[in-house]
Amino acid sequence: MEYNPKFGPGAQTPAQRRTVLMRLQDAIPSLRTKATPYARQLYGRYVAGELSWPEVRQALSVQM
Repeated sequence: MEYNPKFGPGAQTPAQRRTVLMRLQDAIPSLRTKATPYARQLYGRYVAGELSWPEVRQALSVQM
């Protein structure tokens, strides 16, 4: 696996990004409880490696 600087060292694979997302949602419950369908779609794109977490946050802030 080639290192992708778009993601941190602990978020290089989909499984690692899923774990990061779960930890973020545990730390900030509103990421889970107030997630719109659009937000959940962005989370899925983050886990798939299509978006970085800053890109997810930017897309969510633009939507609001």
